[in-house]
Amino acid sequence: MTPEQIRQYLEYYRDIGITHLNLPSAPAKVSATVPVVAAPPPVVAPPPIPTVKAPVMDLVLPTLAPEGDTLVKIREDIGDCKRCRLCQERKNIVFGSGNERARLVFVGEGPGADEDEQGLPFIGRAGQLLTQMIEGTAAKDKLPLRREDCYIANVVKCRPPENRTPQPDEMEICGQFLFRQLMVLKPKAICALVATAAKALLNTKEGVTKMRGNWQRWHGIPLMVTYHPSYLLRAYNAEAKKEAWLDLRKLFHYVLDDTKINPD
Repeated sequence: MTPEQIRQYLEYYRDIGITHLNLPSAPAKVSATVPVVAAPPPVVAPPPIPTVKAPVMDLVLPTLAPEGDTLVKIREDIGDCKRCRLCQERKNIVFGSGNERARLVFVGEGPGADEDEQGLPFIGRAGQLLTQMIEGTAAKDKLPLRREDCYIANVVKCRPPENRTPQPDEMEICGQFLFRQLMVLKPKAICALVATAAKALLNTKEGVTKMRGNWQRWHGIPLMVTYHPSYLLRAYNAEAKKEAWLDLRKLFHYVLDDTKINPD
């Protein structure tokens, strides 16, 4: 036994009230008068206090479709949104734009670089093509419809990095504001541009090619799915351009001429 161990034992005996030890002359034996005392228990350090990290994102969402809701109120509730990771690289929140009494609403996936820069939806190359698709298709059938007659929004309001597809949690958080926008606008019809918008609105896993050309419904409102303009910009998608034109014709005639198209 080392001197340090002897010292620890003596201190332990002192702490429990033993101040004298009667030891025999023979070093090999211990007198029976000496009580047998257990070794002191090991010192156990208290468990570390867990570190509580402050939440990075504010996940508080307003009541869905509150009474007396307006587009102005929705934009105020979004505020300087930091509810998901998309806020980290965005420049501007892209809320939506267009006629607040529109009979037709277009819903895209998310803002691109041009939209992020200016805070307006569909103003880049894809947006320019969308304008041509709306006004060109309407003009061919002599329908009184221009882009400014419609309302345009996206599922997510901030640009995903590198224009990647929005993640499910991002669409869920931002989708609640889109829900409120559509409930306030109450359009006669909705056009979902690309599968991501269709999935967010219809909770489906079907792709555009299976859904396009057929009427769907979002909370009772007829909905048409068609290709995103950015997909149609690719030279090899000539057939898709024809299909998109047919989709828009059907959609526009329903919105502007009840006698020609019945979504049921």
